[in-house]
Amino acid sequence: MRIRRTALAVTALSIALVATGCSGDGSRSTNGESGKAASAPKAGADAGPNRRPPGEGRPGEAPSRYLSTFALDVDTASYGFARRALTEGRRPDPSTVRPEEFVNQFRQDYAEPSGNGFSVAADGGRLTGSGGEEASDGDVRLLRVGLQTRSASAGTRRDANLTFVVDTSGSMAEPGRLDLVKDALHTLVDQLRPSDSVAIVAYEDDARLVREMTPVARKAELHKAIGSLSAGQSTNLEAGMVLGYQAARRGFREGVTNRVILASDGLANTGATAAAPILRRVSEEAAKGISLLCVGVGSDYGDKLMEQLADSGDGRAVYVSDQEKARNLFTKELPATVELRARDAKAQVGFDPRQVESYRLIGFDDRGLKNEDFRNDAADGGEIGPGHAVTALFAVRLKPDAEGHLADVTVRWTDPDTREAQETGRTVTVADLAPGLWTAGSPRLRVSAAAAFFAENLRDGHPGYQPQTPYVTPSAGPFVSRGLVPGEPRVGLDELAGRVTELASTTEDDDVAELRDLIRRAREA
Repeated sequence: MRIRRTALAVTALSIALVATGCSGDGSRSTNGESGKAASAPKAGADAGPNRRPPGEGRPGEAPSRYLSTFALDVDTASYGFARRALTEGRRPDPSTVRPEEFVNQFRQDYAEPSGNGFSVAADGGRLTGSGGEEASDGDVRLLRVGLQTRSASAGTRRDANLTFVVDTSGSMAEPGRLDLVKDALHTLVDQLRPSDSVAIVAYEDDARLVREMTPVARKAELHKAIGSLSAGQSTNLEAGMVLGYQAARRGFREGVTNRVILASDGLANTGATAAAPILRRVSEEAAKGISLLCVGVGSDYGDKLMEQLADSGDGRAVYVSDQEKARNLFTKELPATVELRARDAKAQVGFDPRQVESYRLIGFDDRGLKNEDFRNDAADGGEIGPGHAVTALFAVRLKPDAEGHLADVTVRWTDPDTREAQETGRTVTVADLAPGLWTAGSPRLRVSAAAAFFAENLRDGHPGYQPQTPYVTPSAGPFVSRGLVPGEPRVGLDELAGRVTELASTTEDDDVAELRDLIRRAREA
């Protein structure tokens, strides 16, 4: 199970604890009854025929080869780590580049649902090749599926018991690691409620309890404990996690958010350094009501282990490289960390075989699920918080003269309070996908496309890299390619640089301007 990334999770946490969420326009949906689909309107317009009545047109009706099933994901750490690498003049390791996390970095402006479930939006456009020409081998469209939860309301969150497990090994002495964590912790303590509580565990060669669970009303004691943290020797991550969960269990309170927050560069070299024993412990504690939030720091970063920990711990992983980004998080990631809107959230998209020749899901390489597990509520999904948007992009090659019904989208989740399974969804038509992505698509759609194509350039363009996900031509069976649906035009860095320069001006969004700058750096790296 997982929720995921964007910047220093410690700061992300403070945001979630103190404020409200973001809102926007797009689709709306209502909570479905347990085991049934609810209707959801089309993004940005009257749903009309796209509204799907409960129980009708569900993806399960499509042939299995036309189904794409995956766990929801709101991580952004992959983008944060790539940003740091490119800023330092180098390309990120392609194994750390995950397109869905690049897309998650950017605002989507989907409409929020009225309840605790999801709104469902869908739009898209025809892909064009370099220089603007249309795809030469068939009609290939980009489909964007957007899922949005309701933002948190100020003052409505539960109290929180937070246990910080802080890596104080020698590698954390590098600027931008332990100093950044300590600054964020000091800021967090000043933002928390007096009724919240904090415990602190530090680990290097071994682990030590720096502060037992302490009410924030005694913040002077907490600030003193944070100030005492200093870098030492080796990295015994296992000892830190074991002691951290022990402290969290002693301070456990029913009816509040109980969470362990790991702040580390993810580089374990002492104790049980293999992932399996640590992951088992994290998974066991998550099942008992203590979730995990992973905060990644440092230029030499153990991305794989931190991602696995977040997945196993019903958690989210974030990455941050500088104080400005961490502090900026206070105004943008408010609802993301403490409360939950949905547990084990999954999506399934069923394509119409009369209209679709082939398709691929862009990214989500390690989030794929068996189709039969979509309604298996024991199968892991993603944990989604207030105000979160999840975006899935598909490249879809249409059959000649395709029109009308294109696909059905269904999202299923478990209510965090009642533990009842719920569903909602919508129907997508060929008309929802504009003739030209770059000429007729909305600015936010184009930003999503640019972010995803940038990620694919960073990883697929690397010699020897092969995508993990099979891309599917249903009539012929699965095949693995360099990431392209047959006939799908390649969008290179030169073209992306021009597209995003225009979008930065259109949206006046600092995040889009930063994407423009990173693409320029990638061209030079």
